[in-house]
Amino acid sequence: MAEKNNDVKHKIDRIETTSDCLSSRAGLSLVVRYIKSTRICHILLKIFAFVKKTAKGTGLLSLFQQIICFFFDGSNLRLTHFDKLKNDEGYAASIETAKKQMASSHAIKRFFRAISKVRVWLFRKVLKQLFVWRLVIEKPKLIKIGIDTMVMDNDDALKKEGVEPTYKKVKGFQPLQMYWGRYIIDAIFRNGKAHSNHGNHTVRIVKEIVELIRKHYSKDVPILLMADTGFFDKKLFALCDRLQIGFVIGGKMYADVKESIANRPDEEFFTYTRNKKTWLFCEFMDKRKSWDSSWRTIYTKPISDDEGQILLEFARPETIMYTNIGMDNSITKSILAVKETKETTISPQAIITLYHQRGRDELVNRGLKDFGAEQLPFKRFSSNAAFYYMMIISFFLFESFKYDIDCEIIPLQWYATTFRRRCLDIAGKIVRTGRQVIMKIAHSAYQFLRFDVLWEKSICTISIQ
Repeated sequence: MAEKNNDVKHKIDRIETTSDCLSSRAGLSLVVRYIKSTRICHILLKIFAFVKKTAKGTGLLSLFQQIICFFFDGSNLRLTHFDKLKNDEGYAASIETAKKQMASSHAIKRFFRAISKVRVWLFRKVLKQLFVWRLVIEKPKLIKIGIDTMVMDNDDALKKEGVEPTYKKVKGFQPLQMYWGRYIIDAIFRNGKAHSNHGNHTVRIVKEIVELIRKHYSKDVPILLMADTGFFDKKLFALCDRLQIGFVIGGKMYADVKESIANRPDEEFFTYTRNKKTWLFCEFMDKRKSWDSSWRTIYTKPISDDEGQILLEFARPETIMYTNIGMDNSITKSILAVKETKETTISPQAIITLYHQRGRDELVNRGLKDFGAEQLPFKRFSSNAAFYYMMIISFFLFESFKYDIDCEIIPLQWYATTFRRRCLDIAGKIVRTGRQVIMKIAHSAYQFLRFDVLWEKSICTISIQ
């Protein structure tokens, strides 16, 4: 007996077009609402007003909004995608932009090419304003900043200014970036050969950020700087000491250091266990020949892995780190004065934990690459730098958006891919009636995302100053 077909009435017989205004990115309406409340586009407009020389074409304010939404959307990060978006009435309505104001790929290219090598560094000013904005909102009692480089793989680029071999054996760019938690708070876009401690970049970026915190947030808040062996430099140590900030920076295992550790009695070594992993450690004061001061030094060697399994001797990498935390100085006193945080201790175990937390910076790099793109679109260095900085600014807004929403619907841990799939990729219908523009989405998506809650929370209470 043949089965009865119960789906006949639901069968699609033909395809037709509709004049309704439809969007596949209805979730972008939340992003636009948030961006406008922060006034980031007005900040960018004020700084880069020189780019727009005539009143013709897309306004600069709208241009910045479209570029930020372009990065948030992330469905296609090729500049030619702007030509497709220009003809998409639904997308234009989702980002609250008139169709005639939608920019073409040629307009976007002209914008990035109009920014010279001299003026591209103005984007760093915007990043610093964003950093101060988050400090005022999140009010940290102890500020831990990390510094590292990030390799951007452009190995298949034919001819791009600044694309050079990197330490990862690929050609590309290697910007120097400073991190605070989930945020990239400052960056210097550099060519591929620029190593970690290249030139005076590190000293300059640290000095500027510390002065910014002291001037616009707090004169007394403890600041800790963490970096790997690539930043092992007496000038950086001396700068941190002069600025009265703490540092935990990886050192190099010189022959005399190894000999000194090998000759130490067994009673000077201790064990530290964290999350099943155990390290052997000792601490002492060390001074290199060219140094003017001695610094607290901590030596560590793992004796078990993350599962608690004992490691063989050849699989125990030795690490040495230098710090001024725990010495008789003002930064130690200011850390101990922060009574409401768990990280007030200055013990060797706490220093080891701080150093290992540098790994979070790699997660930020991974998040940035998931949000944006490693391969940059232009041949000129300054144009690629401008594209990179707009990507960094958009990523900063993405992380602040998740924090300000502050609900279980959009967790802080989400990468951009998950965020786009869950929140942005929603079908919507834009209706104009009664002098109002209404976004309609499916009832199931509305309930699942609690869209009314997200809509109310997508207004930033404190705008960028």
